[in-house]
Amino acid sequence: MIVLKTAKDMEKIRDACKLSALALATVGEAVKPGVTTAELDKIVHKVIVSHGGKPSFLGYNGFPGSACISINDEVIHGIPSPSRVVKEGDIVSIDVGAFLNGFHGDNAYTFAAGEISEEAALLLRVTEESLYKGIEKAVPKGRLGDLGNAVESHVKQYGFAAVRDYVGHGVGRQLHEAPEVQNYGVPGRGLRLQSGMTIAIEPMINAKGSAIEVQPDGWTVLTASRSLSAHFEHTVAITDNGPVILTRV
Repeated sequence: MIVLKTAKDMEKIRDACKLSALALATVGEAVKPGVTTAELDKIVHKVIVSHGGKPSFLGYNGFPGSACISINDEVIHGIPSPSRVVKEGDIVSIDVGAFLNGFHGDNAYTFAAGEISEEAALLLRVTEESLYKGIEKAVPKGRLGDLGNAVESHVKQYGFAAVRDYVGHGVGRQLHEAPEVQNYGVPGRGLRLQSGMTIAIEPMINAKGSAIEVQPDGWTVLTASRSLSAHFEHTVAITDNGPVILTRV
C-alpha cells in the first residue's frame, strides 16, 4: 500500500532526512586510508544518537551496525568491522538511515579514499549522475518505469550495469515501504507517481555486469564479476512543484 504523506508528516520526515544526511556528511569526512569501518560506524551512531534519533539499520532484521559500509566490489550491506581497514584507492559506499520522531530518512554516498583509479572515478561520477537523472523523473503523473529507465540508460552509455536484485523503496514511518523503486524500466510503464509520496532512489551500479552474490554472512553483497560497484541514494518527496531532495544537510 502506498502511504501518501500529509504536510505534518512531511515536516517530520524532513527532519529525519536532515539528520541522516548530517550523519552521512560527517562520516564522509572521516573516510581516509587507515580508518576501520567500525570506526566509521561509530561516527554515524554518535551523530544520530546525539541529535535524539536512532540508527534505522541497527538491529534491522538483525543487522549489527548503524551503517552499511561496503568497499570496492561490495555492492551494499557491508558489515562494519574493526578488522576492515580502508586502504588508499578504495571506494567506500556508506548507507545511513536515521529514525526521528516516528519517521525514517535514508541516504547513501560512495566516497573516495585518497587517490582512486580513473575507472573508479568514472564509476562514481556516472552513478551519482544517474541518481539525479532518476530524481528528475520523480514527478506527479510520471511512472516508475520513467525513473528506472533514466537511471539505467545513463549508466549503460559507459558500459556500466544497474543491479536488478536490489532496488529503492518508499520511506516513511517504516524504513522500507511500497513502492519498489527499480533502477531499470520501460518509459510509460509501472506505477504512476503521486504528490505526497516519499521514495528512496538509490542506483547501485556495477562496473561490469548486473549480477551479484550474497556472502555467507547473509548480508554482504558482492558483484559476481568482482568489479567495482558504487551506490548513491537520496530520499525524495514528490510534490506538485517537482521533486524535493529531503536528505540534504
